[in-house]
Amino acid sequence: MKSQIINLLAAFTLLLAIPVTAQQITQNIRGTIVDQDSQMPLAGATVMVVGTSPIIGTMTDGDGNFRLTGVPIGRVTLKVTFMGYEERTIPNLLIGSAKEEILNVTLAESVNTLEAVTITGDQNKGEVLNEMAMISAHTFSVEETSRYAGSFDDPARMVVAFAGVNGDAEGNNDIIVRGNSPKGILWRLEGVAIPNPNHFAGEGSTGGPINALSSKMLSNSDFFTGAFAAEYGDATSGVFDMRLKRGNNEQREYTASISTLGLDMTAEGPFKAGGRGSYIANYRYSALDLLDKAGVVDFGGVPRYQDMSFKIQLPVNGKHSLSIFGLGGMSGIDTEEKDEKDEDIITGKFNGRNKMGVLGLSHTYQINDDMYLKSSLAATGSDNNYKFATPNDDDQFHVIEQGNISKSSMIATTTFNYKLNAKHKLESGIILTRLNFNMKADEWDFDKDVLANELSEEGSSATFQAFASWKYRISENLTMINGLHYLQFALNNNNSIEPRMGLKWQVDDKQSFNVGAGLHSKLEGVSTYLAKRYADDGTFTQPNKDLEITKAAHFVLGYDRRLGENTHLKVETYYQHLYDVPVEDSNTSAYSLLNVSEGYTTRQLVNDGKGKNYGVELTLERYLHNGLYYMSTLSLFRSLYTAKDGIERKSAFDNNYVANLIGGKEFKVGNPSKNKVLFVNTKVALIGGKRYSPINLEASIARGEEVTDELNPFSAKGDDIFRTDFSIGLRRNRKRTTTEFKFDVQNILNNQTVVGEDYINATESIYKSKQLGMLPTISYKVSF
Repeated sequence: MKSQIINLLAAFTLLLAIPVTAQQITQNIRGTIVDQDSQMPLAGATVMVVGTSPIIGTMTDGDGNFRLTGVPIGRVTLKVTFMGYEERTIPNLLIGSAKEEILNVTLAESVNTLEAVTITGDQNKGEVLNEMAMISAHTFSVEETSRYAGSFDDPARMVVAFAGVNGDAEGNNDIIVRGNSPKGILWRLEGVAIPNPNHFAGEGSTGGPINALSSKMLSNSDFFTGAFAAEYGDATSGVFDMRLKRGNNEQREYTASISTLGLDMTAEGPFKAGGRGSYIANYRYSALDLLDKAGVVDFGGVPRYQDMSFKIQLPVNGKHSLSIFGLGGMSGIDTEEKDEKDEDIITGKFNGRNKMGVLGLSHTYQINDDMYLKSSLAATGSDNNYKFATPNDDDQFHVIEQGNISKSSMIATTTFNYKLNAKHKLESGIILTRLNFNMKADEWDFDKDVLANELSEEGSSATFQAFASWKYRISENLTMINGLHYLQFALNNNNSIEPRMGLKWQVDDKQSFNVGAGLHSKLEGVSTYLAKRYADDGTFTQPNKDLEITKAAHFVLGYDRRLGENTHLKVETYYQHLYDVPVEDSNTSAYSLLNVSEGYTTRQLVNDGKGKNYGVELTLERYLHNGLYYMSTLSLFRSLYTAKDGIERKSAFDNNYVANLIGGKEFKVGNPSKNKVLFVNTKVALIGGKRYSPINLEASIARGEEVTDELNPFSAKGDDIFRTDFSIGLRRNRKRTTTEFKFDVQNILNNQTVVGEDYINATESIYKSKQLGMLPTISYKVSF
């Protein structure tokens, strides 16, 4: 169903024309320079544009602010220096005519404060924003999200290019990290845990076909694949830590785009002239839904979705700053599934409605030059309403699955940061979450031929998390971070104590070694804890209410070497030991929640399972320079699990290998005064076949539903997945506008290898599911 949603999005193209005037165009770059650990502004720091003649440069004022005027549009590199701090280079800023570039730059104080420290090379491009993270971490920019072929401006699709990360070949936004279930992902926005931010998402999932957050709202953000910093809890596979950009507080700016995915509009600016506050807001609407309502298209199963996000920044004074942020999305679809050989045969009807929302308030208090406190209060919610019906022998449709699962949370967080000196920083915080739920779900009982209730709960629970970290810069080249995270679940009073550590040794200006280790844990969805299991006399129990928390020990060793001014090689090897894993309470069962990516189960579970993931990852990357970039990644891994029967098996996510080759080139075309740039990007991916459990066709026909070989789960493997994505476009800067036309295609060769199989009761046959076919999108964007 989700792959069908994706395929329906490629429907139309709209092009606009704007008169052009040839002229020399420049833009402003401004922002703030602050201490990385204390967040205090740095007055007197030098900021310059590299390679300009005459030199374009300035110094920060008493509040750490800087402004560079007359910067030529195109790609530029900034260099920031300050006595007693490590020099920082910010490469390949894309400067356009329509929008000012606004930066918040952090500098790390040198352990040796007697002189300025220069570290040569382009070392800062891959530097993560979280200074307490040292390994298995990636930072990404909005520009990269839009640049990578096949990403469709979606950060969730972009990160699958990183080493150790794999996506869903059928088109879903699942993020599979190092052989773990995508359920182990933590999504955060502005430092607050949020519900799954994807449209058309299922219960308990972390993915979906379309992300509800526009990339135009994002500032630089972090993605972690293991051995997380102590502040991150309730996650065992990966962390998506997204940050919203601040709106321009001096002038109003707008961006509008239209594509096969939808209509997208962004506005930002100050509340009043001369004020320090700002806003930025984005709204998107499904393009196919608009065309359907206008009568332009006419087919069943039109995906409908819309979303909105915003951030309001309100500096109060030099010590206090407030921000209000929000994200909301609605999606729905009514579709019919048809037999692949005879479209006149309807095999199922699905109706789905989804809602999610986040509204938060964040306050930062700069206590003094060395300490600050950041606190947030947020309300989040999600609602998942679904119904699936199949035909019976009389060709009458009867519901075999339906549910309405609503959850909401109130979240309060506070984090205290204290920079003792250049060598020591302490960070500690607490996270309180109050969870409310109203859940009802029914599923067909094929033994009794009735629609049986499996979930009917209304109530509340809570989680408490606390963490502390200590960063110790032993020397200029050696840094150690130790931390501790604590998680308490009020529903059954289970808890987890999780030590974390990291160590980085900068051998010289070209190479470094990193090591990280830690314990991590993940709660199951509340629907799993409260699902019902019925006895023959009609009474029921909730056998999984007292399940313990799944835990994972991560061990990572990494090596990073700069091969040239713009190229580096990164190698990481890891081992993950998972334990206290919920598995079915039967000595003959091979069922484990490690293989589940969404939903809940009524099986009786115990925490007797375990698993392990291990592998090696290589990344060779050339940062964008002179219009050329490339990245090649290779991940070799194993993912194994053991259920209560004691047999070690391959997990559902044991693809064994993932290889990516990504690259692109920018060309200045035409008359230089026309400011035209042609860009071409491509991505080639080879992924090991997806594992699935063989279907017993005779048993499925006899029972009337899919029956798999549960004694040999995931013993079958689909074909290797090969996919080539391609994008090409033209960007044009005029005096006050920037326009961009882009043609972006996923799977341009239209490979459709088999990735699994499903039983179709209406035709009593097995359907071979395939990878998502060719999906083209065309977009046009104008900023002014």
